[in-house]
Amino acid sequence: MGKTYERIDGRLRTFIEAQPMFFTATAPLAGDGTVNLSPKGLRGSFAVLDERTVAYLDFAGSNAETIAHLRENGRITLMWCAFSGPPNIVRVHGRGEPVFRDDPRWPDLLRHFPDIDSSSHGLRAIIVVHATLIRDTCGYAVPLMTYDADRDLHGRRFAREDDASLSAYFAGKEHVATSIDGLPGLPLPLPPTPAG
Repeated sequence: MGKTYERIDGRLRTFIEAQPMFFTATAPLAGDGTVNLSPKGLRGSFAVLDERTVAYLDFAGSNAETIAHLRENGRITLMWCAFSGPPNIVRVHGRGEPVFRDDPRWPDLLRHFPDIDSSSHGLRAIIVVHATLIRDTCGYAVPLMTYDADRDLHGRRFAREDDASLSAYFAGKEHVATSIDGLPGLPLPLPPTPAG
């Protein structure tokens, strides 16, 4: 039923790029640490960079577990499910890293997301994932559901923030600068948004 792939291309790439949402899973090294599973959405916030590298935009939120886990150990799994059409589940297991605004790679990476107005979502990092294992499985038990549209609430909420107010917002959240388990999370204050 399942198949392992050497690269993200062809039918596999078409499938993951067509999905309106995906999930990320990370965990700290500590055996009693908190495993994190997060849904990710907004069309245009995910990109295939090459046959074994993907990236997504990490927007403002109430915690930074994924960033903290990646900073500690780099392990991440991304998963897409077919909620319509033929059943399918695709997982990309790999090594990830958060690229922050002051990283020299930032401008080039941001060009991979032309359909997202990053200024309206409190963009704090770009997560880059290098695949070590790419697999799909049947997905026969995944329910059929209809995608209506992206919610506009996130953009409406964070469009009113500038760099200073966004940093203040994050500083007021318990699990942004440090994870639930006390790992370093998002570096604060945020580096300024690069011009242009």
